[in-house]
Amino acid sequence: MPQLNPAPWFAILTFSWLIFLAVIPPKVMAHTFPNEPAPQSAIKPKTEPWTWPW
Repeated sequence: MPQLNPAPWFAILTFSWLIFLAVIPPKVMAHTFPNEPAPQSAIKPKTEPWTWPW
């Protein structure tokens, strides 16, 4: 039974993970957002209390 011999399967697993870790992070890190977030002011707007109609 070839499943009992871990040598080729461990090498395949190792190389596939090395390829996975070499390809995916640069693609994720190269992702750019379409809109850059605008900085918000430190002053919070004054809110009015809600008057419930009942």
